[in-house]
Amino acid sequence: MGQLTFHSETERHEWLRSQADLPAGFKAGVTSFTFKPREMNTTARMNLTLLTCDPPTEKFAAVFTRNAFPGAPVTIGRERLKEKKLGAVLVNNKISNVGAPDGVKNAETVCAAVAAALGIDPRAVLPGSTGVIGWRLPAEEIVAAVPALVKTCQDQSVLPAAEAIMTTDLYPKVRSVTIGDGRIVGIAKGAGMIEPNLATMLVYILTDVDVSRNDLRDCLARAVEESFNAISIDSDQSTSDTVVLISSGKAPCPDLEAFAHGLNSVCRKLAADIVRNGEGVKHVIRVTVTGAPDMIIAKGVGKSVINSPLVQCAVAGNDPNVGRVLMAVGKFIGNEHPDINAENCSISIGGQTVFANGVFQLDPDRETVLRAHLESAQLYESDPPDARGVFTPPVRFPPHEKTVDICVDLGCGGARFTVLGADRTHEYISENADYRS
Repeated sequence: MGQLTFHSETERHEWLRSQADLPAGFKAGVTSFTFKPREMNTTARMNLTLLTCDPPTEKFAAVFTRNAFPGAPVTIGRERLKEKKLGAVLVNNKISNVGAPDGVKNAETVCAAVAAALGIDPRAVLPGSTGVIGWRLPAEEIVAAVPALVKTCQDQSVLPAAEAIMTTDLYPKVRSVTIGDGRIVGIAKGAGMIEPNLATMLVYILTDVDVSRNDLRDCLARAVEESFNAISIDSDQSTSDTVVLISSGKAPCPDLEAFAHGLNSVCRKLAADIVRNGEGVKHVIRVTVTGAPDMIIAKGVGKSVINSPLVQCAVAGNDPNVGRVLMAVGKFIGNEHPDINAENCSISIGGQTVFANGVFQLDPDRETVLRAHLESAQLYESDPPDARGVFTPPVRFPPHEKTVDICVDLGCGGARFTVLGADRTHEYISENADYRS
């Protein structure tokens, strides 16, 4: 399948609707309310999202952040993996419930309210939170909103849920594939704090394909490693990262490898969507490292290039400053693996070789081609900032899926790895300077 292109927000919304049919056995509901955070003199709006599986299923898997200060939903989620069944996922935006007083207690309180409304065990409800770190979860207000939330549940589309879980995301993210008589449908939110090992993201993947609990968990671990663990926006690792996979078991599994391949496809595309929708992102950068001694080194080189502020800024300005790429490759090898002989290393950008045999291969014509490659991958051009210096993206949909393609061949092995990242823009600084206001 080729790259998607969209000419309007309406066109993309129609495509999302075509992807968003819920698999058999699932429902989705959303509601919202206003509240006053205890930590600030302000009024905020919170969205609640409910995903249900009827009946509750033993076939579920999840992967969580490795941050040493996880949010309360992550702490609870790790325990939920030991439970026999999962019947619902409750997600709130605006507050991440990280490091807040009574975080676990409040999360369990809202889970219990959902369980009572659905008639299931409270331990069969998984919480999820995303938003400001440090604020207390408004448990009383959430509990009061649960009856209205349950009434909105429908079995047609996951798109309302994809829209409701967003925070600083510009647009919702939905991906799906068909496996035999069943489907895999995934939604995601995530825009900043993306790296490493997952991202500041919540990902929920629903399927009616009948796959055992153990196989689901094996398939998810493999898919995450090659997708959500291979992206970066700003090198900061969130405290709330969660990827959940649930099977209702309503459709037969024709082939486990076909399921695994479909799951990988959904995860890879959602991961790319998260990068493309990163805070202030105007270019997606794809770094493919080949010829490495092993995959760990290949991934390390890719992450070094992706996370270089100088590389990111050059790409943001459509400036093919290839010396910065060489610097990032050499920095990782020289500091982490000085035993590697880098004399056979070559680098190309947009299919143009820029470094080989120990020297750069540059000229005015190649400079023009490289700049054109960067410009073609740009998602939008910036409008001037407002009086406060705040940048507002001129589009609220991704017009294309083009990437800035950087290839590094280390020439000393057979391993390869691909990492996705993004540029560093004025908009990124503006977004994060004003995140809570």
